Amino acid sequence: MTNDLIAKAAIDRRMAEIITPVIEDMGFELVRVRLMSGKSTTLQIMADKPEGGIEVDDCAEISQAVSAILDVEDPILDEYTLEVSSPGIDRPLTRLKDFEMFEGYEAKIETGEMIDGRRRFKGELAGVENDEVLINVAEGTIGLKFGWLSDAKLVLTDDLIKEMLRQRKASGAIDETKFDEIQPDQSAEGDL
Repeated sequence: MTNDLIAKAAIDRRMAEIITPVIEDMGFELVRVRLMSGKSTTLQIMADKPEGGIEVDDCAEISQAVSAILDVEDPILDEYTLEVSSPGIDRPLTRLKDFEMFEGYEAKIETGEMIDGRRRFKGELAGVENDEVLINVAEGTIGLKFGWLSDAKLVLTDDLIKEMLRQRKASGAIDETKFDEIQPDQSAEGDL
């Protein structure tokens, strides 16, 4: 059973059924899939490595593999564009484990139904307990059942950016030895 934060509409869930085994065989995880129809149709796939840090080359590999399987299965009637991306820093939180992984970071959560007179919650993630996402809001720590959530994403903060950069350095994705030293601006007057 695919969670509807990963795949909302029935067609998205069908796409997830087709795409998930391909992506997982390659060592990646499906974060979100959305078939967006407008003037043109776009299939948006968000994927990541289990430990995070997916690269552009990985997205290209996933795109090729997914294109091949979609050509065989042919679930989309219209012409469409396939878009494979990383979740980004202010990523959507679509799986229970995401709420655990980003404990301590700020998030915005929306619920499908009104909970205590509201549907939007913003605060610091406080982990997971059974099937509840814990979040510190102004009133204190509250638990929201994962099944109640309709949307959730991290809020872009300095702490989050620092942590993402730290992870990218640790994984070797950013090699600081490849950067040039920054030279202070030498004006002609200073060279006397």
